[in-house]
Formats: sequence, C-alpha cells, structure tokens
Amino acid sequence: MTLSRQLLVTSCLLALTPFYAAQVPHTTAKKPAPPALSTSWKLISIKAKGSQRYTPDEVAAASGLQLGQAVSEDDFKKATQQLGETGVFGDVSYGFSYSSEGAKLELDVSDAAQLVPARFDNFVWFPDEELLKTLHERVPLFKDGLLPLAGNLPEQVSNVLQALLIQSKVQGEADYVRAGKSGSIDSILFSVSAHTIHIRHTDFAGAQPEELPLLVAAGKKLDGQDYSGARIEAEEKHGFLPIYLERGHLKAAFGTAQPKVVKDSEQETIVDLTVLVQPGLQYKIAGIDWSGNQAFTTEQVQGLIQLKPGQVANALLLEKDLADVGHLYGTKGYMTPLITPQPEMQDSDATVRYTIEVKEGEIYRMGELEIRGIDDRTKSKLTINWRLHEGDTYDSGYIDRFVKATLSDLPAGFKWNVVPREALNDDKTVDVTLRYENGTTGLQ
Repeated sequence: MTLSRQLLVTSCLLALTPFYAAQVPHTTAKKPAPPALSTSWKLISIKAKGSQRYTPDEVAAASGLQLGQAVSEDDFKKATQQLGETGVFGDVSYGFSYSSEGAKLELDVSDAAQLVPARFDNFVWFPDEELLKTLHERVPLFKDGLLPLAGNLPEQVSNVLQALLIQSKVQGEADYVRAGKSGSIDSILFSVSAHTIHIRHTDFAGAQPEELPLLVAAGKKLDGQDYSGARIEAEEKHGFLPIYLERGHLKAAFGTAQPKVVKDSEQETIVDLTVLVQPGLQYKIAGIDWSGNQAFTTEQVQGLIQLKPGQVANALLLEKDLADVGHLYGTKGYMTPLITPQPEMQDSDATVRYTIEVKEGEIYRMGELEIRGIDDRTKSKLTINWRLHEGDTYDSGYIDRFVKATLSDLPAGFKWNVVPREALNDDKTVDVTLRYENGTTGLQ
C-alpha cells in the first residue's frame, strides 16, 4: 500500500527569530489524512529540483538527511526548515511517498534573488582557493564564494573558519560583518580578531627594474603594520598604482597579495607579503579632444594641459592639469563643473586619445561675506575694500587676489595668515568666511 502527500511548509518557529523571518520561505500547508501505516520509515531516496544555482545532491546534502536513516514527517519538516533558514532559497517545499521498502523525499526549492561575495580579510594561513574549496566541502550551499544577505549560512561559514583556526592552533576568533557603502551591503567580510598579525616585509613580483625601487620605497609603509586586506588594497590604490599611472601604464593592476607566514605562535603571526604586479602597456598620447566646454574656448582650456602628442601618457599630470581647468571655471562662477577624461586606448600601437567631457553646471553668485579674527576697525576697512558684492557672478580666484592686495591694511608687527572658507548654498550662492590668524597656517 502506498500513500503520497505533498506539503508546502511554513515554520512558525520563525516567530522566535525575527532576524531571519524575512528570509524564510513564504509557504502554505494542507493537511493530508493520517497515514494508515507506521509514521517512521527508512529513507531510501532524496531528490531535489527547482534550483538553478545548486545541484540536487548539494540541496539534499544541505537538508541534513541521509539515506538509510529512520525518518518521520517531522524530520521532513525540520529539513525543510533547515534549508529555508540558510537564506539561499526564496521558497522551500517537500513531498514524499512511502511503501514497505521505505520513504522517498522530494524537495522543491527556488533560489533567493540576491547573493553577495564573501571576502576573507586576514586568514593568512590558508590560500583563498584552498579556503573556498574547504568551505564548500563542509558547507555545501556556500558555492562560488557567494552568500545570502540574511539567513544563517554566513554563521555556518564562520563556524567552519573557527574550526580551521583551532586546527591550526591559532588563538583567534572568526568574525564577520555585512559590509558596504552608502547603506547598501555588497559583501560579507570575514576576519580574525583577538590575534595579532604583522607584516614584516613587502616584496613585488612582476615589477620592472625601473619601477621596483619606487615600489619598495612605497611598500615600507606596510612594514610593521597589522595585516589587513583593506589596508593593502588602499596602499595599492594610493601608493603603488600612481607609480605606474605617472609612467603611462594606464591598465596597471595588482593581483591578490600573497602572505607567507614566517613566524607563528598562539598569540602572534608574522608574514612577508608579495604583491603581484601587472604593469600592462606603456601608452603615449595620440591627441586630446574637448566636448561640452562653452564658457571657455578649446584653446583656453587646452592651454592648461601640459601633455603633448607623442609624450608618455602621464595620468597624474593630466589629473593635476584638469584640476586647474576646474579652477579656471570657478573664476566665472562655475563652482561645480564635472571634467572627465575619457581615454580611448589602442593596444596595437600603445597610444591613447583622450576626450575631455565638460559639464559646466550652473553659475553661482556672491552671497554673504564674514570676516573674523581681526579688530572692528580693520574689519570695516577690509569689508569696504571687498569688491565682490552680493548677487555678482562669483569668482573663486578673487579671495587670493584680495588677501594679497590688502596685506598693508592689517595691523603691523604680526605675521597674518588667512584661512578662507567657501560655502555653496542650494540657491546657487557662495558665502565667504575669511578668518585672520596670527600664526603659521593658512593662506598668507
């Protein structure tokens, strides 16, 4: 005799765990008639369907059930609940049939809409590739390095990482945070806390002899620092990459930094770091074009650009010159111009042609003037001499000219500095504050 039933299960246990409630499948249930036979069977088959991300075997393994074990309908419900609480599925349901041979279970799942990458900050004892393989073996639903935003799968991964630390006799704690910018989560970051990891020395693989001394000098900033993936990435971006951009290597990149443990104890780990350098081609300037510039002619803005056709494409110099173009726009009241270089690179002859796109924005006007740090008599004199009146088109270069022109109006016997502040308002006005100080900082 065979009895089949299909159930869509919603666990009321989630009322006790509100953090995961939104991630648990929304399902319904219909009660079958009680089975005429025993409610305990031998599990002889598990099939899974519905997922595009996981194989049937991976879903079955994550259910916690094993072939040959004695099972009841409560076990099927618990397995469904276990899958739903991971967070990687939007819906989970099950059906089963039984006979004198045993029970056959079928799991029906749908994939959650969004997963984010897992990142490993300072697990220096395990190469990332090895770590991902081990984690997938022990947590089958952790696949391709991706995790759900909610659910308990990140906790499962963290528990395995903790076990790996213990096996390696590292006294530390495996932690994780949901990381991102501007209020959105774009990754789940795992790290080791309560254990000191220092960088002893930084080497570079793939660097050419011309850049190597500069890289070594820049790399000394990492020596002696706590090991942190975020710190290394920041140094690559702000310390190492500019060395290449200045020399026209516009596609220079860095592979994942490789730590090597050179000293290990329960309390402290010392590593040497190898940064993998991919310099790419060295490009030369083929030409520079402009678009969107109306307030100034192409000849005027191009006159501020030092790079010429045939020269090495020094991206840092171009960035500096474009900042000067932005200052030029400020002299006509354009306080928020967007000046964006768009490179078109030709690898066949290692040249780059830039199109500088200009979005001038709106014109700002002079708002209120406030002068601080000086006696009332001098303040009154300076205010009278300020020629940029409310409502006039603002000129960002006027402050410097004004300060230099009025130095003789300041009380004698002091070395005066001026700290200027420009405040841009929503009504497209600029309020100016000049703070006079008897000191050594600021604009003299």
